[in-house]
Amino acid sequence: MNSTVSLVRCETYNPDRVFKSVKEAFDLIGGISAFIRRGSSVLVKPNLLMAVEPDAAVTTHPEVVRAVVRLLKEYECRVYLGDGPSVWGGEADNLEDVYEKTGMKKIAAEENITLVSFDKRRWRGKFPLTRWLDECEYCVSIPKFKTHQLMILTAAVKNLYGFVSGTYKTELHRKYFDEIDFSRILVEIYRDAKPALTLVDGIMALEGEGPGTKGTPFRAGVLCAGSDCVAIDSVLTRIMGLKPKDILTTRHAAESSLGVADIDHIDVKGVRLEDVIGRPFKLPETSAKRKIPGFLVELVKHFLRFYPKIDHNLCIRCKTCIGVCPAHVIGMEYFSSKSFLKRDRNKNKYPFNIRINYKNCISCFCCQESCPAKAVMVRKTLLAKLAGL
Repeated sequence: MNSTVSLVRCETYNPDRVFKSVKEAFDLIGGISAFIRRGSSVLVKPNLLMAVEPDAAVTTHPEVVRAVVRLLKEYECRVYLGDGPSVWGGEADNLEDVYEKTGMKKIAAEENITLVSFDKRRWRGKFPLTRWLDECEYCVSIPKFKTHQLMILTAAVKNLYGFVSGTYKTELHRKYFDEIDFSRILVEIYRDAKPALTLVDGIMALEGEGPGTKGTPFRAGVLCAGSDCVAIDSVLTRIMGLKPKDILTTRHAAESSLGVADIDHIDVKGVRLEDVIGRPFKLPETSAKRKIPGFLVELVKHFLRFYPKIDHNLCIRCKTCIGVCPAHVIGMEYFSSKSFLKRDRNKNKYPFNIRINYKNCISCFCCQESCPAKAVMVRKTLLAKLAGL
């Protein structure tokens, strides 16, 4: 069985150009009417990882969200806009700040739609998901095209992790910190909360040490739409220069018959996939371990490790990393008053440093994902360095 995905060129966030391109992306796969009933209630879910400006390419751009909202309103839908950022409940950020800085509050006001919070939940198996999935008849997901330290790609399937209510995201990271286990949790969420329609914002993507501020904005210049998140991620993976099943969520979802991962069975409408594949994306440093042959993985995985490392010169001591750490291994190390006075105050203006207890660190990189100051680096074990990873 084949899946259909649209691929449309769009090089700018000019509102008129974005609207035209989003409409084209939906029309190529049959239009909104093929997926959503006229006059229904629709939850629009962008990727709002943290409170940063749109130009950082960390969150879904507000003009892409605006275009989707306007098309739904033309179809007489009642639109609700919201997400559950990973910093939810943290000290440095709150939902109001996230909506303000990412431009969602402005979009909601200008388009006269309801901005919602995912504070109420309902348990579904191993995880609680927002009740807005029950209160709305359909969901339209609008992910950002980004690299990810743990999963390599975050796009159509991974965006649904934002449905997990409140700080329970941290609990899931703690319980399922291995990338294989975590990918299976993401696939379970996709099985339970599959959106009616997905549109990926890849106009400005993020490569390198994504998905947070440590990543590097990259002009991919594309929008990708469809109802099969697995097929969408497969197409995006090829744009990155990888094979679809290099992405664990894609592999596991395809094995569970939740979507199509074989490019030969994906009907790409619009521009040809070959015409948008440029240079390969720069991948996170942690992805290097995928180079290890499968039969060696179990033998060496405990010695070839990657850990987060704090760059104290960049760190602004906001304590976000402490709040989001699922293993509770990040804390503060205060200097004695005498020691602090002896320090170079130009380089050491804070009375404490952030420290990581590596003995119990699970290498989930939630700290790097949520750091607003790009202060979390990647630390490798000696064997990983010697292996050239």
